[in-house]
Amino acid sequence: MEDKIKELAIKNAEKYGKASVKAVLGMFLAENKEYRDKVNEIKPIVEKIVEEVNKTYKGGKKKKELELPNVKDKVVLRFAPNPSGPLHIGHARAAVLNDYFAKKYNGKLILRLEDTDPKRVLPEAYDMIKEDLDWLNVKVDETVIQSDRLNIYYKYGEELIKKGYAYVCDCDPEKFRELRNKGIPCKCRERSVEENLELWSKMLNGELENVVVRLKTDIKHKNPSVRDFPIFRVEKTKHPRGIEANVYPLMNLSVTVDDHLLNITHVLRGKDHIVNTEKQKYIYKYLGWETPEFIHYGILKIEDTVLSTSKIYEGIKRGVYEGWDDVRLGTLRALKRRGIKAEAIYKIMLDIGVKQSDIVFSWKNLYAINKELIDKEAKRYFYVWNPIKMIVNNSKEKVVKLRLHPEVDYGFRTLEFKGEAYVVKDEIKEGGFYRLMELFNIVVKEVRDDLVVSEYHSEDFKEARKNKAKIIHWIPTKDNKEVEVLMPDGEVKKGLAEKDFNPKVDEIIQFERFGFCRVDKIGDKIVCCYAHR
Repeated sequence: MEDKIKELAIKNAEKYGKASVKAVLGMFLAENKEYRDKVNEIKPIVEKIVEEVNKTYKGGKKKKELELPNVKDKVVLRFAPNPSGPLHIGHARAAVLNDYFAKKYNGKLILRLEDTDPKRVLPEAYDMIKEDLDWLNVKVDETVIQSDRLNIYYKYGEELIKKGYAYVCDCDPEKFRELRNKGIPCKCRERSVEENLELWSKMLNGELENVVVRLKTDIKHKNPSVRDFPIFRVEKTKHPRGIEANVYPLMNLSVTVDDHLLNITHVLRGKDHIVNTEKQKYIYKYLGWETPEFIHYGILKIEDTVLSTSKIYEGIKRGVYEGWDDVRLGTLRALKRRGIKAEAIYKIMLDIGVKQSDIVFSWKNLYAINKELIDKEAKRYFYVWNPIKMIVNNSKEKVVKLRLHPEVDYGFRTLEFKGEAYVVKDEIKEGGFYRLMELFNIVVKEVRDDLVVSEYHSEDFKEARKNKAKIIHWIPTKDNKEVEVLMPDGEVKKGLAEKDFNPKVDEIIQFERFGFCRVDKIGDKIVCCYAHR
């Protein structure tokens, strides 16, 4: 039976680009009539098979599996954020792809917290990042904190100096930049190894200011930034973790040393790091190390949200944002609070993959994936925002009984109409023909500041269609509940929901014709966070 269902699902996916549960179930029952009285037992099996098939097929063609090049022995990857705040949607791509490949090849994923700039470290971020990865279902096999490894970086920095590949530079930065851009070495480049080691020792002891250690590269390199780039700097800002240090490695040194010592086989990074890759290859060469496989993917441009952790942190301190999970933000915490599932984020990042072309992140696609996940479970309710009372003359009292979900047997809810109701003020125009959802048709006669006067027209839905009536929701004037919805643009929509709206915190529901929301707080009023349509 399952083989037959899978065969039908594959045919359906190949024809339409995506298999449909309804279509596959219908085809199966049409061909196997003996199963028609077991629909409730078969449907979950069909749903599971269709979900699996849709993971494999896209656009009617079998999806190309994501693969790593040059896989030899055990695959070791790393996800390396800076602990300046929790993770945001931009971090999710690297986190998901590294996790996916580690699991695919039965390899290892290392979380490396790159905290060698004390000025860009938020103490609570260490735990926040781990929590975010756990929510995203990213499995971390080992955690490495760079500030614990300073002596390791010093060791290899000193080795580069002893080999004559690095030197201490005390040039004025502007003067050095001017020389570098002309392809002219500075005076410090000719220092002896002994002199450099003496200055290096003074740097470590805190005796020098405004000096750096530079790596000798090609002073005539076509890209000026590659010419003798710095690998250590003096930094006396106290580290938030209480580490005592006067010198910190710069990214290209610490990353190279760690990637080698941690046996990283594949480095996944954006193509904005191509220049860093070129710089790091000098260090690999000088220390006689084999380079890992570098995979550069296109830039993921994310618009219409706030991602900068420094700006968010400042906003939180000033009271602009209520926290890292403020619904206006692009942090994973904010998306989780809105009701975006971790599975949806994981899937869209796999869909984006490691393409080399730049791409604009599609919120619409994320919401479509999320809708597939939550639609089958979210209970339905009426909700009226910016409400105004409407009187319906010549109408009869009526009790409407509605399902809490069109497919899942959650039971029913009831709404009682007694001649008047609340409707959305912005939707009503004088002279307009409307259908009150699941009720009847009306004509609006008068719109005042605080009251709408309308007239009962007819019961038949055909009349609504004939008059091109807009279908609107309504809430009884007596039995209702106060609800606020926090919108991603910062707006707070205030309104009313039906009396049977008795959700639990964290539950995801759908306000019909409005959108999916996650229930955030329950008190005198119910506060929800808007997810999407």
